[in-house]
Amino acid sequence: MNDHFLSLHGLAIKKHASSADVAELVGLPAETVESSLQQAAASGRAAEAQGKYMLTPVGKIGLESQYAQAFSAIRADDTFIGHYQRFETINRELKQIITDWQTVNVGGNTIANDHSDSEYDNKLIDRLGAFHDSAESVLAGLQSGLPRMSCYAEKLLAALEKAEDGEIEWVSDAKIESYHTVWFELHEDLLRLMGTERDE
Repeated sequence: MNDHFLSLHGLAIKKHASSADVAELVGLPAETVESSLQQAAASGRAAEAQGKYMLTPVGKIGLESQYAQAFSAIRADDTFIGHYQRFETINRELKQIITDWQTVNVGGNTIANDHSDSEYDNKLIDRLGAFHDSAESVLAGLQSGLPRMSCYAEKLLAALEKAEDGEIEWVSDAKIESYHTVWFELHEDLLRLMGTERDE
C-alpha cells in the first residue's frame, strides 16, 4: 500500500482533520501526508478549508474501491483476525461503560448524566481503568500485526490518565481525543481494514 492511499485512509478515519493529525494516526511524515491531501484536493477527492481536509463523495468511493486489494494480506492473517475478533468482543463492554457514563437512572428514568455526582463518575472511571488493563493484551496483539496501531494504545492511555487525574472530559468528549473518541477511531480503522461494518 502506498503513502497516498494510507493518507486518504487516515483522513477517512479522522473525517475532518489537518495533515498533521492524519500523519500521527497513520505513522507517516506530516509533509508526506500534506502532499497527498493537496493532490487529493486538486483532483476533487478531498476538500480543504482553513488547513483541514475531508474526503469528498468521489474520494470516499475511490478509497473504498481499493480496500480489498490494499488490505488483502491482513484480511487473510488468522492471527490478526483473532485479535480483531477479541477487540469486537471487548468493544461491547466499553460501549456499556460509555453508556453508563453518559446516562444515569433516576426514579426508573434514564436521563443524561450531568456529572454532579462525583462518586458515581469516579466509579465509572475506575471501571474504565479496569477495562483498559484487560484491553492492553488485545491492543498489543493488534500492534504486533500492524505496528502503526501503537498510536491508539498511546492515546488511550494518555486519555485514561487525564480522566483519572480529574479531567473527566477525557472519558468521552467528542471535541478532544478522549478515550471514547480514540477507541471509536480505532474501531473505524479496524472495520475498514477487515471490510466489516459497525454494529449499531
